[in-house]
Amino acid sequence: MERISTNMPNDDMQFYLRRKEEGLSNIQAKIANQTKLRELADDPIGASHAVRYDSYLTRLERFETNTQSAREHYKFVDDKLGAANDIAQKLRELAVQGANGVYTKEDTAKMAVEINELLKELVSISNSTDPSGAFAFAGDKVFTEPFRIVEGTVDGLEGPAPIQVEYRGAGAHRRTEITDRAYADLDLSGGDAFWAEKMQIASTFDASDYQVQENTSIFVDGIEIPLYTGDNVRTIAAKINDSAAPVKAFIDVDTKGLALEGTDAHLITLEDKNGSSVLRDLGLIRANSEQGAPNWNVSAHVSGGSLFDVAIQLRDALLRGDQAFVGGQSLAGMDQALANLSTRRTSVGSRQERVEATWARLNREIQDINESLSRETGLDMASAAMQFGMMDFSHKAALQTAARILPQTLLDFLR
Repeated sequence: MERISTNMPNDDMQFYLRRKEEGLSNIQAKIANQTKLRELADDPIGASHAVRYDSYLTRLERFETNTQSAREHYKFVDDKLGAANDIAQKLRELAVQGANGVYTKEDTAKMAVEINELLKELVSISNSTDPSGAFAFAGDKVFTEPFRIVEGTVDGLEGPAPIQVEYRGAGAHRRTEITDRAYADLDLSGGDAFWAEKMQIASTFDASDYQVQENTSIFVDGIEIPLYTGDNVRTIAAKINDSAAPVKAFIDVDTKGLALEGTDAHLITLEDKNGSSVLRDLGLIRANSEQGAPNWNVSAHVSGGSLFDVAIQLRDALLRGDQAFVGGQSLAGMDQALANLSTRRTSVGSRQERVEATWARLNREIQDINESLSRETGLDMASAAMQFGMMDFSHKAALQTAARILPQTLLDFLR
């Protein structure tokens, strides 16, 4: 026969009271955190869905941040290109005015002084830094000033004046991920934005018998072009033409060397892969040259200048009073520079329009995923409040019942 202790009713009552207190504490915590999933055991299937939604939401928010940064970057670049375009238009107006035969040499010299100041402002715009301190037109070298003025003495101008503007930036290869496995090109290099003419680079090295000695690669405008042992100069030219680089390669009929010509107005960049010397051997770039341009071999024939070159030539022609040069070559160069600026600005606008559309779509998706996540984890506050009230009432009733069933005696105080 099993003996029933007098403590058993007390122990049972405490057990069930603690269960009610635990349930009350649980619903209080859910109300405080506004979630119905405190533990995985509350809803295993809902919890698994919530984890997937939360992970996807984190990626969407990262993409949204990237697109927002890209939008701001494109707006900054577009503003600077607009300012450069205004100055280039003013330079063209001065070229048209200077080509007019009614002006004396003294008059055109005064125009040249104005062009000299506009040139300095144009270089200042090309060296603009965004709010993060990065140079907008330096390509990958975001913390290297892209354009450097070389000063010297110019007849007709007081003090040092710009005689050359060198590009020290790199190609524009930075990208940002705006959706899964989809990227937006961020940069517009100064070698693209501020160029005026199609470049030509022709080697004077006779490459008729040249052959690649080992498998390697060359980079043309940042595009890697693989070469293999035994490739001759014609094969190299064909591979350059088949690549995505905006460059046309051919063999110069006079020198029998490799020659390159840009398909649009931009600064061509050439680089040998580490350990390789193909472009150096072909006489296109210097030995021990730094990455990027200009790093041409001194013997190579290079033509096609920048907007700054055109402005300097225009200034010098006005100082000489050479109205024929101003109305011919200078004016044509300014027209080409303006056309290139317009093309590059259109490209930036297209990128901006794309990220605007992506940004809007991401915001809609984020809202939808937040709704799905809320459906899986969100707490119905009205139902929870009602449940809390019922559990609180039940808990108080249980305490009152226990107090009546198990009244305290003198022995409880003597323990």
